[in-house]
Amino acid sequence: MAFGRLQGAPKPKPMSDINVTPLVDVMLVLVVIFILTAPLLASAIRVDLPKTDGAAPGAAAQRPLTVALDAAGQAFVNEEPAAQDDLPQLFRQSASQGRDTEVQLRADSSVPYGRVVELMGELHKAGLTRIAFITQSPAATSASATASNVP
Repeated sequence: MAFGRLQGAPKPKPMSDINVTPLVDVMLVLVVIFILTAPLLASAIRVDLPKTDGAAPGAAAQRPLTVALDAAGQAFVNEEPAAQDDLPQLFRQSASQGRDTEVQLRADSSVPYGRVVELMGELHKAGLTRIAFITQSPAATSASATASNVP
């Protein structure tokens, strides 16, 4: 019996290189997830509303329907006072004259936003979808304030 050496195939050496491909893949997935979820994490949105100085007056409508809300929440349609219950009927009559009737909405700054939205909902139910918000420029407001203070 011959005894041979008990030496087998050489053992593989440990790998000393780092494979960065899986690391890059994981990092890219995390970046995409962060990009998609970051806007959703904002709990409050700060809105800086534009000033009315730069608002250019639009073309005058042919036969606009003017709706106004005073500080007490009373509605006026074409400068005539209207009861809350009569508004849907008045808006339907205006909508029947033409689908492209423009509504010019003027609301006092102290009127709650909810009241304005209710009025807009009634306009929309009647089929009036072209609503223009009438505002006053700050320059005109300050000029009228100084004019009223002059004796």
